[in-house]
Parts: sequence; structure tokens; C-alpha cells
Amino acid sequence: MTPVSISAAEAIPGLITLPWHISLEAWPDELITALPKGISRHVVRFTTIDGTVVAVKETTPELARSEFDLLKQLVKANIPCVEPLAVVTSRSDSAGESLPAALITKHLKFSIPFRALYSTTLRPETLRRLIDALALLLVRLHNYGFFWGDVSLSNTLFVRDAGAFAAYLVDAETGRLYPSLTDGQRAHDLEIARVNIAGELMDLQAGSRMDESIDPVMISDRILAAYESLWHALNDPEVLAQHELWKIHERVQHLNDLGFDIEELDITTDESGTTVRIQPKVVDAGHHARRLLRLTGLDTEENQARRLLNDLDEYRARVSPTHLDEEVVAHMWLTQVFEPVVTSIPERLERKLEDAEVFHQVLEHRWYMSEREKRDVTLEEAVRNYIETVLVNRRDEELLINPPTGAITAANRLPTKRQARKRSSSSKKSMSFGIDDEEPPPRDADEPEVDWRDLV
Repeated sequence: MTPVSISAAEAIPGLITLPWHISLEAWPDELITALPKGISRHVVRFTTIDGTVVAVKETTPELARSEFDLLKQLVKANIPCVEPLAVVTSRSDSAGESLPAALITKHLKFSIPFRALYSTTLRPETLRRLIDALALLLVRLHNYGFFWGDVSLSNTLFVRDAGAFAAYLVDAETGRLYPSLTDGQRAHDLEIARVNIAGELMDLQAGSRMDESIDPVMISDRILAAYESLWHALNDPEVLAQHELWKIHERVQHLNDLGFDIEELDITTDESGTTVRIQPKVVDAGHHARRLLRLTGLDTEENQARRLLNDLDEYRARVSPTHLDEEVVAHMWLTQVFEPVVTSIPERLERKLEDAEVFHQVLEHRWYMSEREKRDVTLEEAVRNYIETVLVNRRDEELLINPPTGAITAANRLPTKRQARKRSSSSKKSMSFGIDDEEPPPRDADEPEVDWRDLV
């Protein structure tokens, strides 16, 4: 084994065992975990280390170290991005020839690369949601002082978020971190985004992989409008008359509704005392996710948290005695509503979606069933029907296998969520609706092999 230098963010013994004396392109098939990946200027491979799926990218030592440090700072600031694990340098093959450095990042579970989202035909509504998610990510990055330099859909991972998408930065190689960005730097990053997105969509259009009604230029311009609207809502000062001071609370509530928390609010009056100027200092997105985490311990995306909190509030209004604290009611909802739903998912289907996304979709499914049947469908009925008619036909998104990225080997099998939680059969029986793990019924001749939700 040739000597290498490894700088890791945490103890990962399995890193030592990988064949760093072989270029990534020549790594043996048994080491490769099959996952879709976006277009990259570098060689990228997925593998499994100590039960964790990681991405390994070959690059120069300088770029590897720079990206590693940037990603660490973004993670520390709770900016959505992949988590850096290690940098491997001083590599050489058996003949003594030097090999590129390697950056190792943790694979984001249940994430979907842009290329996997157009495995059939990219629909206009899906594309608009992707653009809106990317605009929110860019606003958060710019508020933190991060200049991306290569904004694109292909450099972003997407996670389902209660009918929307959450965007995560996956490539920070061209990024730079400043105390704050100038208007010119922000405009430059936006122009890069607009041009790259238009180019990506034109490629899809040329390959007939996109809905014919989509205009690539118009859609790429959408990110400018979405970004500017959100940026001004978060950062612009507001001048109010003395009799309009109630609007201060309205402004704070509007920012909370957008998912942002306020660290402080600067309020100044003019010399006459007739007008007041307010300037919010935004902490970051995740207002609802932080509240849900505090109440229940569930760590979810922002829109998922908003949906779960709505259900929690409805539960509280329906069953809670007025003297009970919010935390007590939240625990009751967690054990009597949320956990029975997610623990009812048969083991063979647990890789389909995240628990919070499953719960959101069950609530949506229940609403549609109730509307169709003109009655209040119980949660247990909705769970059973959702599993039998929807979830069973979905693809696994924990490790998205069989992507449209060419021939790749089968994925290494990882422990299921059930094994990871170490649930016992007795605890599952008491906390679920009792749906077992029998094989799904055979597919009807006219039943589609792909659920419509796989197309978004």
C-alpha cells in the first residue's frame, strides 16, 4: 500500500482501506455504489465506508482543501449543502506516478440530482418548483456572504419537501466566502445562474426531454424574479408612519411565514418623530423546522415542518385540554399520530421516502380520499390505501438506483431504516396500524409501472 495523507473531519477508519493507489476510473466494481450523479468536470464515484455512502471526487490538492474548508463553514452555518468528510492527498500508483487528490463528502439521503428528475419528460410545474428552490438557496448563500460562481441545476441536489423541493449545494469548487457580497457580486452570480439554467434547458429541449410548452429563456429568467422578490423581502428597510406601528409585527410575521427567523430588529425614528424606519436582521431560513425540532425532535425540511406543525396544531385544537403545555401536546401527537403512521410502513418499502415526506403524502392522500368518498376517512384507512396504491409503486429514493446515467453496477446494500432504529417487533405492533410486510399484490395489466409522483 502506497502512503497517503488523509485530513478528516471525523474518525472514519474505513478510509484507510480504500485503494487510493488506483485512479477512481479504475476502482473495482465491488467498491462502487450505484447512484445517479450530475454532469461533472471531474471523475466522481460513490462508495460505502463503514455503512455510510460517500461521494469521492478527484481534483487538485488546492481545490480539494479549499472546497473542504468552504463546505465545513457552510455546514456550521446551517446552509443546505453536502457534508465534507475528508481530503486525501499525496496519492501515487504502484509505479510511483502521482494521482489527483480526492475530496470525500457524505451522500445526502433521499436527494435527487437534476438529471434523475428528467428521466422521462420534465414538466413545467416541476421545473418551476426546482427554480424556486434554487432561488431560495442562492438567497441564503448570498446572505451568508458566499459567492457560488457556478450556479446551475446540475450543481444542486434536490430533496422532496411536502409538495415542493429543497435545494442543496453540492459543488463549492468555484465558491468564495466574503464578509458580505456587493450588489455587483450578487448580480454576477445571478447572471451565471440565468445563463447556465438556460443552457441546461436548451440541452433538454434539443433531446426532446422537456415539455414542449417550456421556454428555456423565460424559465431561466424566473430565477431572477424569484430571487429579487425574496431578497428584498428579507433585506429591505421599511418606513412607517407613527399610526402604522402595527405593521412591524406584520413584517416579522411575513418573514416567519417565508421560513426565516429574526435575530434583531433595528427601529429608528426621524427627528420629527412622525415616521419610523425598521430594518430586520435575518438569522436564516428554517423557522418552522426549528420549531418542530424543538417540540418533537423531528429534523425535517422547512415545508415538511410547516405541514407537520399544521397537523399538530389541528390535533391540539381537537383533543388538547387547555391546561396542557405545547410540549406535552406535541409529545402526544408524536406518539399517537406521527409514529403510528411511519412505523406502519412495511420494511420492504422503507427506502421509498423519508418519514416526514411519507406522513405529508398520507395526509394529502387522506384529503383526496375523503373528498372522493364524501366522508371523513380515518387516518388508518388512509395509511393502508396509500401503501397499497401509491407507495408500493414508487422507486426507492433513499439510494436512487437505476438512474439514467449509463451502465453502472448494482448498489451495495445498506441497513434499512428499521434496522438502524433497532425497532423490536413488539414496539412496532403497539405503535403502528399493524400493516405487515407481505408481498405486494400483482400489478394489473393496465396499471402503470411508474407512479405519477416519480415524474416530479
